[in-house]
Amino acid sequence: MLQEPRERQQPAGASGDERAESSGPLAPEPGTPLRSSRRGLGGVPPVEMKKRNKIQPCLSKPAFASLLRFHQFHPFLCAADFKNTASFYGSDKFDLPYGIRTSAEYFRLALSKLQSCDLFDEFDNVPCKKCVVVGNGGVLKNKTLGEKIDSYDVIIRMNNGPILGHEEEVGRRTTFRLFYPESVFSDPNHNDPNTTVILTAFKPLDLKWLWELLTGGKININGFWKKPALNLIYKPYQIRILDPFIIRTAAYELLHFPKVFPKNQVVHRKTLVLLRDDPRTS
Repeated sequence: MLQEPRERQQPAGASGDERAESSGPLAPEPGTPLRSSRRGLGGVPPVEMKKRNKIQPCLSKPAFASLLRFHQFHPFLCAADFKNTASFYGSDKFDLPYGIRTSAEYFRLALSKLQSCDLFDEFDNVPCKKCVVVGNGGVLKNKTLGEKIDSYDVIIRMNNGPILGHEEEVGRRTTFRLFYPESVFSDPNHNDPNTTVILTAFKPLDLKWLWELLTGGKININGFWKKPALNLIYKPYQIRILDPFIIRTAAYELLHFPKVFPKNQVVHRKTLVLLRDDPRTS
C-alpha cells in the first residue's frame, strides 16, 4: 500500500485557501526533539514544506503492514529536509547503500536538480491502490498477461526491462521504474512521460553521476562495474531518489543480511549485487 504524506497543518487563524486540513500527526519543525515510546519513535518524519495531495489510507491492511514500523512513510528523499529525514530514521549513521553518512553532499547536489519528491500526481486521489511488481525474467514469455498487468493502479518495473515489442506479455503502462546508473535506459524510444523513475543509490558515484547528467557536466565512468548511461532520457520532474532506509530495512529485516561485512571488498560488492537482483526485494 502506497501512501502519500498528509498536508502540513497551517497556523490557527488562517482562512480560505491559506488553511490546510490535516487529520494525521504533524511533522516536527527542524530541530524539534523526537518523542519516543515503548513502540519506538513517535510522530512522523519531517516532510518538505509544500502542498501535497491527500491519499486516504486503505481500511484493510496489506499483508506487509506489520513490517512497517512507522505510521507514515514517504519513500523518496526531498531536497529541503533529507538530512532531517535521515536523522529521524538513523540513516545518518550508515554509509550507502544503507544511509547518507559519507554521501550527504552528493545527495544534496543531486536532489537540488530534481523538481519534485511527490509520490503521485497532485490530482491522483485514489484512496486504495492495487500494486504489481513486474520482474524481468523470461517467466512472462507467452503468458499474455499484459492486459492483466495494465489493470493494476500502480505498476512497478525494474531497471531496463523493456516494454516495446513485449506489450502482450508485460503490458504497456509503468508507474514507477527503479534504476541505477548501469541499468537505466538511454534510448529515447523507451521514455514514457507518465513514468516516475527512482534512483536506487548503491554508492556515492551513483549520485554524482545523476548530478553530472542533470547539469550537463562530463561523466566520469571510472568506478562503475560496467559503463553507465551517458545521457538521460528522463526529465527532472520524473526523477526521484529512493530513501536508503528502504534498502536497509529490506537487507536487515526482510533478507536478514549480516550487519558487519568482511573487509574483502569483492565479497561486499557481490553481496550488494545479490541484494539488487534478489527477486525478494522486488
